[in-house]
Amino acid sequence: MSRHRLTLIGLLGAGLVVAGALAGCATGTSSPSPNGTSSTPDATDAAPSGDLGAAWVDGGRAIALITTGSSSCPPVLGGEPTVAGSTLTVDLAASPRQDCTRDMAPRATLVSLPAGVDPATDLTVTITGAEHGTVMLAGLGAVPAAPAEFTPSAGWVNDSLVAIVTYGSSTCDPTVEAVTAAGSDVEVQFATPPADQVCTMDLAPRVTLADIGREAGSGAVSLVLTGGNVDAAGPIPVLGAR
Repeated sequence: MSRHRLTLIGLLGAGLVVAGALAGCATGTSSPSPNGTSSTPDATDAAPSGDLGAAWVDGGRAIALITTGSSSCPPVLGGEPTVAGSTLTVDLAASPRQDCTRDMAPRATLVSLPAGVDPATDLTVTITGAEHGTVMLAGLGAVPAAPAEFTPSAGWVNDSLVAIVTYGSSTCDPTVEAVTAAGSDVEVQFATPPADQVCTMDLAPRVTLADIGREAGSGAVSLVLTGGNVDAAGPIPVLGAR
């Protein structure tokens, strides 16, 4: 992975409140999230889960680490992740944002994996710092070819929830408007940003959580990403097992 990409992956996208529990994918507990201003979640959002979770993304070169708290203030990396054998240790720090919504939702922090992590095999993720717990992430078996730089990717968090990585302004995260079946694929349509929305001109990875369980069927699943100024040339496979 290029140094440029590592720098980008150090940024994170805010998670969405999504339908479905994060049950069956991890063990552990999460700490209270920072308090902030109150807000009402979108009508398309649903009740959160208190479990931790994780998903392989970016061809197995990164994971999306799922915690629960304010949907607008996911935790940030408190330092470089370390690996010892099949155990990855990730230190998380509270979000530096002050205007956090007062909802409780699953949200994602993107973690670039250090050398020594083999995505083909099972991985134990130990979380320290602002959150505490352990996540067991099943190996990919056959590791896919690494996607081109700035290419969207996705991975299973559990049997219904997926983490989707897209690239764009770090201050304007895409939000899911609709999920529909599209032949053998699942279409995830992102909402059109407000015309008066002001976004920074950087290019960073953002992680969006989407519940696609009702449309995914069985077997391998690919996503067709549309709308929301998201640049996706074609269907992207959802990595991992559900």
